[in-house]
Amino acid sequence: MHHPDLTRLTGLAVMQGFLDGSLEPPPALALIGLRMTEAEHGRVVMALTPSEHHNNPMGTTHGGIIATLLDSVMGCAVHATLPVGRVYTTLEIKVNYLRAAGPASGELRGEGKVVHAGRRSAVAEGRVTDAAGKLVATASTTCIILDAAP
Repeated sequence: MHHPDLTRLTGLAVMQGFLDGSLEPPPALALIGLRMTEAEHGRVVMALTPSEHHNNPMGTTHGGIIATLLDSVMGCAVHATLPVGRVYTTLEIKVNYLRAAGPASGELRGEGKVVHAGRRSAVAEGRVTDAAGKLVATASTTCIILDAAP
């Protein structure tokens, strides 16, 4: 795969490259099994099929895996608003776990949407639903927007 300087592309072009396979997604997504399924300006959707490899000692999907799904969709939604030469990093994330998930839940769908995209900060919200459409978790994040390093 080609590894261009991603700061030379708009954030939306990067997300669309991950989606169509023309850009290699971050290795952390592959490690966990996250798949990007939708990307548009300020909104990203990813899917995860929970397996026993994602489980905590109680036999349900580890909260950190769900938090990673939420962090990924919210951060990528922010990324999808950025112009060429700008980058972001997460300042904080807040997660609310509403119900357990696991292999029996079927595919989990994480959706991140930007609520505010300013020059120096952005706020996004996220939701994870199971295959039956039941809400598993919600989250919010605040990101700082920076000039890319030269």
